[in-house]
Amino acid sequence: MNIVVVGPGAIGSLWACALHQAGHQVSLWGTGNNAHWALQLDEAPCIEFAYNQVSALRDADVLLVTVKAWQVAAALHPIWAHIAPETLLLFMHNGMGALDDLAEHLSTFPVLLATTTHGALKTSAHTVKHTGMGQTQLGALNSLGAQCRFMADVLHHALPSAVWHPHIEHALWQKLAVNCAINPLTAIHHTPNGELAQPEFRHTLDAIIAEVVCVMQAEQIPVESAALKATVDRVIHATAANRSSMHQDIVHQRRTEIDFITGYVVRKAQHHGIAVPANQALYQHIQSIEQSWTQS
Repeated sequence: MNIVVVGPGAIGSLWACALHQAGHQVSLWGTGNNAHWALQLDEAPCIEFAYNQVSALRDADVLLVTVKAWQVAAALHPIWAHIAPETLLLFMHNGMGALDDLAEHLSTFPVLLATTTHGALKTSAHTVKHTGMGQTQLGALNSLGAQCRFMADVLHHALPSAVWHPHIEHALWQKLAVNCAINPLTAIHHTPNGELAQPEFRHTLDAIIAEVVCVMQAEQIPVESAALKATVDRVIHATAANRSSMHQDIVHQRRTEIDFITGYVVRKAQHHGIAVPANQALYQHIQSIEQSWTQS
C-alpha cells in the first residue's frame, strides 16, 4: 500500500519503519523543507523516505496521522486539497477531542482511530528506538471506516499485535483514563511513572480514577472502578522506568496534550454536571506551568 505518515515523531517513525519493512511504500510528511528523510529503527539499516512530496499525498491509500492531539488540525490544513476522497485516514494520538472540529472535513473519508501501547523514543532526528512491545487497537469513526477492518491485519503484519475493536471509543476512554492518572502527576512532580506507586500518591490517584469513572459512566462507557484502578496500577508498575510524554513536554517546555486528556474529562464532566475537583486541579496546574513559560 501507499502510506503517508503525517508527523514522524517517535510513534510515527516507529510505524513508518515497521510498515516499510513489511513491504509498503511509505512516505513522510512533516514540518521540514527536506525532500527526503532518513530514519534508523534500532540497529536495522537506515531507510530513506520521501518527505513532504505532494505526489505521495495524491497517491496515498492511507494517511497515518501521528502528530500530537493539539497539532492535528494544523497538520491537516495544508494537505486537505491533495488527498483523494477514498484515502483512508488513520489517527493515532493520545487524548480525545482532537477531531471534534474537523467533522465536516472528515465526513467524506473513511476514518479510523487507533491507540497503541508500543513504546518508542526518538534519540535523534534520524534515529528511533522501539522501547517496549505493546498492542494496537483500531476501529471505525464512521461508516466508511467500518469497511476497513483489513487495516488491523496490515498493522499486525508490520508491528504485532494489532486488533480490530468494534467499539474503539471504549478503548480510547480506557487509555484516556490511564493517561489522566499518570501523565499530569508525573509532569508536576518531575518523576518517572514508577514513583506513583509510592503511598503518598494513593489518595490522589484514587480520586482521579473515581472522577473519571463517573464521567465514563455518564458517557455510557462500560467501566468498573476496581478494574480501572487495577489497570492504572499495572501500567505504573509495567512502565516504572518510563517518563510520560507530558513529563517530557514539561521538561522541554513544550505544549502538552493536557487539553485533550484531563481537559477533555473536565469538559465532559461540565456537560453532565459532574464535579471533578481532583482532575480540575491537575488541569489548572499544568495550564499554569505552560502559561509561566510565555509570561517569563
